[in-house]
Amino acid sequence: MRAMLIAALVCAVAAGAVTTATDAQAQGVTGFGSKNRRPGGEEEKKQYIPAAKAQEKIFPLDSTWTAVSLNGKAFGSGDRPSFIIDKQYRARGYGGCNTFAATAFPLREQHLAVGPLALTKKSCDKGLQATEQAFFVALRTAAQWDLVGSQLVIKSPNGELRFDRAL
Repeated sequence: MRAMLIAALVCAVAAGAVTTATDAQAQGVTGFGSKNRRPGGEEEKKQYIPAAKAQEKIFPLDSTWTAVSLNGKAFGSGDRPSFIIDKQYRARGYGGCNTFAATAFPLREQHLAVGPLALTKKSCDKGLQATEQAFFVALRTAAQWDLVGSQLVIKSPNGELRFDRAL
């Protein structure tokens, strides 16, 4: 008998809850609390607008780049520095006198991380050696890169390198 009374009471409470919910929907009330209701009974609808984000560029792996200038000063037409970063993130190239190898990782937001350089130790002319050293320092401390027109621009605290794609 007691079980039947409890079952009847549970059914009555459930029926009352359904009736209350149906009445609330008929009146246009949804959700809990007053923050979902306007004074006129209308719901406040907010439209989602995603933030504008610049399209991230993809670093051109497996492309050979030949240096054009360092800090606006053009490299000579002779032995210009060059480099390539392959799909295993290995950079290798030529500094104007010596060859080099390193690991290089294009990162998010067009950043670039270049590891320590492994260099050959060929004897060079002092002027060429100074230019090559400036190139290696700018490349090793590279912070950001960008594609501007057909040129690759690598920016570092030690200068800006500009490269043309080699054929």
